[in-house]
Amino acid sequence: MKAVICPAFGQPLVVTEFPAPGLVANGVRIAVHAAGVNFADSLITGGKYQEKMEPPFVPGMELSGVVMEVAPGVTTCKPGDRVMATVTGGAFAEEAVADQTDVYVLPDSLDFITAASFPVAYGTSHLGLKKAGLKSGETLVVHGAAGGVGITAVEVGRAMGATVIGTAGGADKVKVALEHGAHYGIDYKAEDIRDRVKALTHGRGADVIYDPVGGAVFDASLRCIAADGRILIIGFASGTVPQIPANILLVKNITVIGYYWGAYRKLNPAMVRGSMQEALDWWAEGRLCPHVSKTLELSQAVEAIEMLKGRAATGKLVLTTGR
Repeated sequence: MKAVICPAFGQPLVVTEFPAPGLVANGVRIAVHAAGVNFADSLITGGKYQEKMEPPFVPGMELSGVVMEVAPGVTTCKPGDRVMATVTGGAFAEEAVADQTDVYVLPDSLDFITAASFPVAYGTSHLGLKKAGLKSGETLVVHGAAGGVGITAVEVGRAMGATVIGTAGGADKVKVALEHGAHYGIDYKAEDIRDRVKALTHGRGADVIYDPVGGAVFDASLRCIAADGRILIIGFASGTVPQIPANILLVKNITVIGYYWGAYRKLNPAMVRGSMQEALDWWAEGRLCPHVSKTLELSQAVEAIEMLKGRAATGKLVLTTGR
């Protein structure tokens, strides 16, 4: 099969022929039509992610396609079904094998490209904001609100009844966040995050802050979180891992929550499936609107990852296999 290969950590990806993965217990073999690209893919191929794969390997964490075959005992899908799935790696290829617990049969109206952009970003935001205890009527700040997970956090937060403030770098990106449901936008290249959040909340601060950025943005979060507030750490797209002064947590009675969505696929797969199903239901109701900013061919995987590293894309990038 044709696949994108990481030959060694930090080395350029190559597109070549690669052996198709073998079917495993509880496995589902899928003919891949599209694969979502995530910032984490740049970390995985650089050997900097929480879970390391052994090169050479096929990267890619989410995909959509048609089921080719299933292992004995699989009940979540059958050959011929249109599905989306999450995988630890292997999505950037013409075929992939996923565990049945990570495979979801698609509604007829959900196309392959949109479906490939759905699982990781919406899964992360839906379960994460539930974990943070976001309540209707609270104020949610979403950093990186025009990015792949940021847009989904804006939409999920609004669907949960929160007042959503989206921060992003540049007026054009703030506009994207507003178009996807943010009530207010902050351009952190031109405005001070703390001052604007305080002004928008009449001095109280945010109840929940969703942070996939880290660095100086996280520092600003500590200065604009309300008493008893919760900061949800999603990642460090800025490249800087913040050091958290414990005295601020104590004085403001705030909670900082470390959150790695991928771990729950193993720790509590039933919880992940329940969360994903509710997110799909919200999509069917029109409460969520996936934003795919660009589709590229499988051979353009390097370009796609570089766009994400350079923050040159809004929403999701999706690779297509030509099926």
